[in-house]
Amino acid sequence: MKTRLMTVLFLSGSLLMPVAGYTDDMDSDRSSVKTYVKDSVITAKVKAALAKEKDVSALHIKVDTDDKGVVQLSGTAKTQAEADRAVEIATGVEGVTSVSNKITVDPNR
Repeated sequence: MKTRLMTVLFLSGSLLMPVAGYTDDMDSDRSSVKTYVKDSVITAKVKAALAKEKDVSALHIKVDTDDKGVVQLSGTAKTQAEADRAVEIATGVEGVTSVSNKITVDPNR
């Protein structure tokens, strides 16, 4: 009987863990699921646009979007031209209000 009760409690806890993890993972400035999804969509669009561009390495550039549509680019680029092109691409994505460029140039990457 104890084994069965322990199994039920373990399974119940396991099923509720993703819910608890999701609520804990939300940033304090992202007050709603709708805002979080909107930010994620913009981030995904920027990443997709960077991946299409042959002169920009999407693997080395990180993208984050805040709740106001401000995109922050970080990571490394081989040249300043590559970093500038990444900013240009991100600026052209629908929903992006501005771009913060934190990309560093590292010719040896």
